[in-house]
Amino acid sequence: MSILIKSVLLNGKEVDVFIQGSIIKKIGKNLGIDRSSTHIISGKDKAIFPSFFNVHTHAAMTLLRGYADDMELHTWLNDYIWPFERKLTPEDVYWGTKLACLEMIKTGTTFFCDMYWHVDAIAHAVDEMGMRAALSSAYVDFEDPKKGDLFKKKNKKFFDSLPNVDKSRIKFIMGPHAIYTVSRDSLIWIRDFAKERKLYINIHLAETKKERDDCLKIRGLTPVRYLEEIGFLSNKCICAHVIWVDEQEMDILKQREVNIAHVPASNMKLCSGSFKFDKVLKKGLLIGLGTDGCASNNNLDMLEEMKIAALRAKMGSNDPTCAKSKDIFKCATQNGARMFQINGGEIKEGMVADCILVDLNHPQMIPHHNLISNLVYSANGDCVVTTICNGKILMQDRRVKGEEEIIKKNKAIAASILKRM
Repeated sequence: MSILIKSVLLNGKEVDVFIQGSIIKKIGKNLGIDRSSTHIISGKDKAIFPSFFNVHTHAAMTLLRGYADDMELHTWLNDYIWPFERKLTPEDVYWGTKLACLEMIKTGTTFFCDMYWHVDAIAHAVDEMGMRAALSSAYVDFEDPKKGDLFKKKNKKFFDSLPNVDKSRIKFIMGPHAIYTVSRDSLIWIRDFAKERKLYINIHLAETKKERDDCLKIRGLTPVRYLEEIGFLSNKCICAHVIWVDEQEMDILKQREVNIAHVPASNMKLCSGSFKFDKVLKKGLLIGLGTDGCASNNNLDMLEEMKIAALRAKMGSNDPTCAKSKDIFKCATQNGARMFQINGGEIKEGMVADCILVDLNHPQMIPHHNLISNLVYSANGDCVVTTICNGKILMQDRRVKGEEEIIKKNKAIAASILKRM
């Protein structure tokens, strides 16, 4: 099915946008399109923008939203999060992921990079919801060789027989959790396996002062220098957080063309530290924006995340000109697309048809002095009225197919998990 969006605002001009298959085929005034097999969407009082790329999250953590708040990272992980997650079944994760997809679609996100358990279940949930994703199963061995061997076997088996889902939308990548949960031997194996299979690697890096201090004590190196020593870093690495780094480490990351996933709300909530946005941007590193999981955010609204990213960067640098709205918007759209080599992140002919329509009559979007500024500083996910991914309508007029069932299922599952604790 083709889609024609009539008379929609794009870069200050009213145009028609014609989507054919998965591609934005033509943009112009009064396009002469055969309407017999075309779905028409009115763009009156709406603006079209690229949809958002959430480059770091743990989608099924929707099931932990509000479960464990107001504590430091390692207590949070060891005493609350991991014990809860050990009770999760593949079906729990499937429905938790569907809830995350619903929330992201409702707030204009069509791609997310994920690290979690039961990745088969996650893949089928994403496939059914029509989104794009890069999915990794969390790899941890806690320096235990037996656990390391088990995870290696599981990963090899998984990549030898990937789930039967739409591979044009769903990528599978490696997911070593962090340097403090994965042994040196396993990190080297992941490095080599990923290189052999041409896979991306998704890892938490330099997230806390404790991580840095422990690495210095045990390895004699900071986290970035440790990964550099073992030849782990590359342009296929998506490194989340990257807070506790110095100038030389930024240069190493730039030299290796490492991709940075900035997750400001999670960093602030857990008091992990302040990401040096202005310095990292000036180094020329590619910065994408992510929400992290709902246990540490507690939502997946990229519009809210953009505002937090901008304000935190300004406060951290004591410079109100830092983290301009256009730069933050680019982090949430174009940069995420570039990281994963997706021909998107912009509304242009020939790009993939991943886009959103925003209600220009929403109170938070008025007046229209600068729509990008409005999106970054004023709007929230409710301003998004239509979400399209890969040329398919995932939400129109704020309605997503099957949303009632998803909400009902997740309420029941959350109650069920608590009974297992």
